[in-house]
Amino acid sequence: MPEIRVENIVASTSFADKLDLDVIAQSLEEAEYEPEQFPGLVYRISEPKTATLLFRSGKANCTGAKNIEDVRKTVDIIAEKLKKLGVDVYKDLKIVIQNIVAISDLGTELNLNEVAMGLGLENVEYEPEQFPGLVYRIKDPKVAMLLFGSGKIVCTGAKQTEDVSLAVDKLLAELSSLDLIRK
Repeated sequence: MPEIRVENIVASTSFADKLDLDVIAQSLEEAEYEPEQFPGLVYRISEPKTATLLFRSGKANCTGAKNIEDVRKTVDIIAEKLKKLGVDVYKDLKIVIQNIVAISDLGTELNLNEVAMGLGLENVEYEPEQFPGLVYRIKDPKVAMLLFGSGKIVCTGAKQTEDVSLAVDKLLAELSSLDLIRK
């Protein structure tokens, strides 16, 4: 089993019924808010290294975390800062994982033309003139895998870290059964 490294977790939560982004922007040094450019406020944290978009609706999207614990830490840090500003923050903040992006290396080069034919064109997008990678969609778990000739892969769309491992295992099993992995 090749090593899998999570590069980014995108998660959402809702902090309150509404947020006054003008007050938050003025009160928190790290906040970036330019409503003419984008309706959300960007709040970056260095530890864990994440960025969170806060919206007037009270909803928020956190990106950049490498694990679920860092998502939780980020949400807790922001909740505390909002409470100090007098925001009526919800008690049990529900965090929903929207997307996990992970990378891996199969440790062998791939002939993407053979892979495209072997995996079946109904599950594959491969246009080497447009993009050097092959996109392989797996139904269960529902993820998209980008495969490159170098053997490197990117898995996106997972909702749990276990889904990434499952998808890589499935991919390896399929490529092996088709005799497409050269070791």
